[in-house]
Amino acid sequence: MITPDRTVTTTCPFCGVGCKLNLHLKGEQIYAVTSPADAVVNHGNLCVKGRFGWDYVYHRKRITTPLIRREAQAPGARKQAFDRSAWREASWDEALDLIADRLTAQFRAHGPDALAAFACAKATNEDNYLLQKLFRSIFRINNIDHCTRLCHAGSVVALQQAMGSSAMSNTASEVIHNDVFIVTGSNTAETHPIIAIQMKAAIRKHGAKLIVIDPRRVEMVDYATLWLPLRPGTDVPLYSAIAHVIVRDGLTNPDFIAARTEGYEAYAASLAPFTPEYAESVCGVDRRLIVEAAHLYAKAQNAAIYWALGIPEHTHGTDNASSLIHLAFLTGHIGRRGTGLNPLRGQNNVQGASDCGAMPWHYPGYQAVDDERNARFFEEAWGIEPGGLDRRRGLSTTEIVGAIGKGGPGHGPVRALYVMGENPMMSEPNLNHTRHQLEQIEFLVCQDLFMTETAAFADVFLPAATFAEKNGTFTNTDRRVQRVRQAIAPRGQARADWEIVCDLARRVCARLGLPDTAWQFEHPGQVMVEIARVIPDYAGVRYERLEGEGLQTPVADTAHPGTPFLFEGRFPRGRGKFRPLEYRPAAEPTDADFPFILTTGRVLEHWHGGSITRHSRLDELFPEPLMEMHPDDAVRVGVGDGQPVRVASRRGAISLKAKVTTKTTPGVVFIPFHFHEAAANVLTLDAVDPMAKIPEYKACAVRVEPLAEEAKPSRRGRR
Repeated sequence: MITPDRTVTTTCPFCGVGCKLNLHLKGEQIYAVTSPADAVVNHGNLCVKGRFGWDYVYHRKRITTPLIRREAQAPGARKQAFDRSAWREASWDEALDLIADRLTAQFRAHGPDALAAFACAKATNEDNYLLQKLFRSIFRINNIDHCTRLCHAGSVVALQQAMGSSAMSNTASEVIHNDVFIVTGSNTAETHPIIAIQMKAAIRKHGAKLIVIDPRRVEMVDYATLWLPLRPGTDVPLYSAIAHVIVRDGLTNPDFIAARTEGYEAYAASLAPFTPEYAESVCGVDRRLIVEAAHLYAKAQNAAIYWALGIPEHTHGTDNASSLIHLAFLTGHIGRRGTGLNPLRGQNNVQGASDCGAMPWHYPGYQAVDDERNARFFEEAWGIEPGGLDRRRGLSTTEIVGAIGKGGPGHGPVRALYVMGENPMMSEPNLNHTRHQLEQIEFLVCQDLFMTETAAFADVFLPAATFAEKNGTFTNTDRRVQRVRQAIAPRGQARADWEIVCDLARRVCARLGLPDTAWQFEHPGQVMVEIARVIPDYAGVRYERLEGEGLQTPVADTAHPGTPFLFEGRFPRGRGKFRPLEYRPAAEPTDADFPFILTTGRVLEHWHGGSITRHSRLDELFPEPLMEMHPDDAVRVGVGDGQPVRVASRRGAISLKAKVTTKTTPGVVFIPFHFHEAAANVLTLDAVDPMAKIPEYKACAVRVEPLAEEAKPSRRGRR
């Protein structure tokens, strides 16, 4: 039996919970992962991903040397699916010089609009800060975004509009102080399992009452006092009906409304049509359950709302999140411990990447790019001439893909794209369209661990280090900034993302005749010092202060202890803003040809596009895609449990096996989005929320047809 000789403490690289990990090592090999019982976030608990999902670090398919496509020297080289013979190994100098040459050539020939970048919620704060700084300060373009656009963008916009802040208001572990809490649009037991453990403890040990509002019978329903199984896409009428009952039955908190909100009268008047009877007709939820939920939430001493992607991933996702915010404003369940509005972030550092400016409309710290004062501040901070930064809002992820070759709103065509750790060929909606666009791009760089579906179209591949091979910080869903510590040397020639970005920036500066003094970092701790100078909420964050349990932002200065919950005295925008809402149905209704509503999501064993978990032993636990269908629907279309089926939408079709289960509701089918061989996003549509620009992943129309038993999924898996 091998005995590890050292332990390195770091932060889990998977979901937004941010569990503390102890990596037990001998030499350069991780042998086991545990967590200390006194860890403030997870108290020694780990899910299957955190405890066993680290072996992707050593996977045989990991790319550990730079690669250049053989025909990449020719501008506009033809793209093709991944074929190792089409690539050759290169030195870092050759690969980075080629990228610098091609990006600067596009910049000189076509201007800033020709360039765009995807940052990465799996990467550190320092990685993301530097990538957005490169494109903004050197290439003078705001075309940079990351996966928050595809997950919580609707929540971010709604919270910013209503309060001036876009993060969770409270700490997840405060659920034990809830009398009542709502979980909606979240399969918490599978997507945030450690938070689900805390929720179950709140119910079992502390007497909290849970209301689950979800189209699927997720595990948390087993612990709920009430389950409201709404039809996908009908969130606004349901939550507006709950608000209607709160107002109608005199359950509001008038002192809170008067002291801390604005727009109440107009909002209250707008609730008149949203009666429980109307909501029942639209949502399919019994009117009595709506009334009971309203009374239970409003009468609680401390109540909170937790939600995930089932709320924002709609063409009305911003309205969905606003309808939840209104409930907290009506009742005063905000600004105290054990209350709050809590969007559960999906990826390990989606909160931090957003904080650090990896978005097209905001500089670091959510400072609007089209505000002159903000632009001047960052010009001074980054040593740029007055007027040098772009004052236009950049393009979002879906807009960047759409702008390849033809331009986007207020911007010219995107000709070169830099992708750090993202995989739009799995994560974008309407993947056939995405494939067509990537085939047209003139120059594509991918910086990643594996040859992903997107990287297969790249001209240059840069091998990045994993979480275990670099230093940095992640910011979890609680706003807690925590250390990521290097435990082993990078495999092969892989390098930390922040190092790659700095090296590239220095080469671009040389070609453009710019000084490179802003890119002379020797350690990510130095990058954090710069982050602290430009993001007020990070002003007091320093590596030496993160040695224990990290710090929850806002951290006002180097003596500040951090902030467990927000809005105790005021909202950042002053008063909380009510906003009247209207019901807008899903963009694509069902009909006779496409009679089922498809909703997508995650499973416990996998994570997002699967580029990490499907290169680990976790793939053996859930090795193939499955479509969940209610037994009543299965009988109607002649599908048996485990039978291959073809699922088609107006955009494409995939084949996979059916799982007949009461976990879903009649008329709704569910497909996880982790499996490239039956990619759910071939089916989803690219209609977006007009305010947040987030696609509608949670509701599109499909049909299901049985296939012969010998039929296989569309493509083979990775392993």
